[in-house]
Amino acid sequence: MDNVIGLIPAGGHARRIEPLPCSKELFPIGFLHRHDEKHGHPKVVCHYLLEKMRAAGITKAYIVLRQGKWDIPAYLQDGRMFEMHLAYLMLGLPYGVPYTVDQAYPFVRDAIIAFGFPDILFQPDDAFIKLLAKKAASNADIMLGLFPADSPQKVDMVNFDKNGRVRQIEIKPRQTQLRFTWGIAVWTSVFTAFMHEHLAVIKGSAAGQPELSMGHVIEAAVSSDLRVEAVIVSDDPYLDIGTPENLLKAIRNVQ
Repeated sequence: MDNVIGLIPAGGHARRIEPLPCSKELFPIGFLHRHDEKHGHPKVVCHYLLEKMRAAGITKAYIVLRQGKWDIPAYLQDGRMFEMHLAYLMLGLPYGVPYTVDQAYPFVRDAIIAFGFPDILFQPDDAFIKLLAKKAASNADIMLGLFPADSPQKVDMVNFDKNGRVRQIEIKPRQTQLRFTWGIAVWTSVFTAFMHEHLAVIKGSAAGQPELSMGHVIEAAVSSDLRVEAVIVSDDPYLDIGTPENLLKAIRNVQ
């Protein structure tokens, strides 16, 4: 799928699970051949995201790194283990994921973007296939892939109507009646341009503010009347391995 480019932020510090012997995106979770632990190679966390992108026909992706995370390109190299073409960009402003992915703007400004987090595990394997199919049938500027939320107070909760139109993003609400959060997304050049321009406006005060999340930018897009839609892609919550308890859960789940 030549017109779709994967975009993956890998600029985090993993402070909640320090110390690690590697970047958290490379922490081994399972084996490439699940039933052959004796002879199989370890399967690292980000492998799961990349293989789901590849299953959807995505063959190109940019991974945005911060200084010091050289083990990621050293391990993934040019992407041949996924039959993909991978390239790497360096994080600029350290103010949150939107600033991280905006580093790719000159390279992806006209592309359809498939976005995912490399430290999140999710099912099903065809999640991006479902999301791209829904996007192809819609004129949405951004399409969110939804998952049931098991900890609503820790994530972006999505308020959407029966037609899938997103009305609001509730960011880490203390209490909510909403049931779904988003974990993956597909967007067009309209949202790419909106995010680039939005960040340019607010970056002057970003250094003194809490870290910006993608949910903040998506909520700004909703408020600016961009067409934001959502579709449920999974019946199960995703698993963010960025906490000790979830990392242990991930290790146990693949045994």
